Amino acid sequence: MHHRTVAELMSKQVVRAGRDMTFKDIVRLLADNDVTAVPVVDELDRPMGVVSEADLLRKSSALPDPAGRVRPPHLEPSETAKAEGARAEELMSAPAVCARPEWTAAEAARLMAVQNVKRLPVVDETDRLQGIVSRGDLLRVYLRRDDAIREEITGDVLEKMLGLTPSDITVEVREGQVVLSGSVAAAGLVPVIERLCKSVDGVVSVAQRITGPEGGPWRPPSVG
Repeated sequence: MHHRTVAELMSKQVVRAGRDMTFKDIVRLLADNDVTAVPVVDELDRPMGVVSEADLLRKSSALPDPAGRVRPPHLEPSETAKAEGARAEELMSAPAVCARPEWTAAEAARLMAVQNVKRLPVVDETDRLQGIVSRGDLLRVYLRRDDAIREEITGDVLEKMLGLTPSDITVEVREGQVVLSGSVAAAGLVPVIERLCKSVDGVVSVAQRITGPEGGPWRPPSVG
């Protein structure tokens, strides 16, 4: 079973900003390249942080309303410093939350969720920038064709990993939704089959109608 890696999904042509790039030059860089954020790198091309449109808009949102109708938001000292910053090093969100090229899409997605970020600079073992992976990049695994998903489940998961044959389990896939039918000799195999099928890239959901050795539908053992 092959999981798509960050190296396969990331953008390798990365727009980046130097630590001393000015506010206006960053705005121009984002506009010229039609991106919403860029990593800020040091002299060795190692990501120090990420500066985004949201970081830049702090400057506007922190300004007082000339008419006095709206109070400026209360900002923590660190946020005030960003709002008053003029260079990338002062404006960026830091430290940079980075991924490794060998990570799977699931590993990168978990880190994005935990850190509440929309993109991850990708760095090598020396922490130098190799690419950038976004939420949209990770979602591309769900564009896999149904027949490719079915072939992977049938060939890699059921046959190679579990020793089952197409006559044991029938696999149907539609829009990434997997339905498994058939029977197995050991009821304990059913949760294993489900777990492995869910881990296949591009699978949206898994439903099963697999019978156990007694001939009835398999059910999880009752607790207590």
